[in-house]
Amino acid sequence: MKAKITVVGSINMDLVTISNKVPKMGETLLGQDFLSNPGGKGANQAVAAARLGADVKMVGAVGNDTFGKDLLRTLEKEKIDVSAVEEVDGASGTATILVSQGDNSIIVVPGANEQVTPDFVERHKDAIKDSDYVLLQLEIPVESVEKAVQIAKENDVKVILNPAPIQKLSDALLANVDYLTPNEHELELLVEGRDKKAILEKVIVTKGSEGLIYYEDGQEVSVPAFSVEVKDTTGAGDTFNGAFATALSEGKSLKEACLFGNAAGALSTTKLGAQAGMPKKEAVQNLVEKE
Repeated sequence: MKAKITVVGSINMDLVTISNKVPKMGETLLGQDFLSNPGGKGANQAVAAARLGADVKMVGAVGNDTFGKDLLRTLEKEKIDVSAVEEVDGASGTATILVSQGDNSIIVVPGANEQVTPDFVERHKDAIKDSDYVLLQLEIPVESVEKAVQIAKENDVKVILNPAPIQKLSDALLANVDYLTPNEHELELLVEGRDKKAILEKVIVTKGSEGLIYYEDGQEVSVPAFSVEVKDTTGAGDTFNGAFATALSEGKSLKEACLFGNAAGALSTTKLGAQAGMPKKEAVQNLVEKE
């Protein structure tokens, strides 16, 4: 069964600097390399799902600048339906990424992503209605995320929310999400002041090199990570989410989807750049079968 996934979210250009160490405040360093790569959590998740065989639609915005044209071409090259991606006045979103010693620090400037308003989402509701799963993140206005979730629930479409970058979310929004995919830090903020049990029923907690955990019948289930040679962790979480959504849409069990997502995320770290390292389905399946 071919997965039908709609991603509502950000489309950015990643400006990546490679350095041996992170500069201190006021310090200037010579870096080793610089790359500009298509990115944004939304676009990354869309590319990850498309490379794994899903039928993907993207709902989002790019600026009427050079970055915007490049970003659109990239999505089209990945065979993603971009009929719900609008070109708006102003700059495209950017993420400035410093990669050092196998880890990264990121500053995101939303740009055109701020124009993905609730009305914008409403205009493209047919893309959401005609999906198995809707995949969301928090690099567009949270009211727009709420609108997408509302449309999905009204049409019996499942929702996966990657709550990053973390911010305050309403109880109503969390109640209507089928799966939450936070990291450990994001989970702490999600459960603060809330019924932790209700949140844990929906979470798949990504833990990087330690794999992930989820909860079944109140019990913690651990899914180990795959061992690979890590070059760049940028986009690993987005790859997991795209793979996880694809696997669930194809009818895999929760545990199978977690394994599949872990393998895809691991493979994505073996190359520089978020989208550059995203694997094809055969490579993911081969890694799962080896373990």
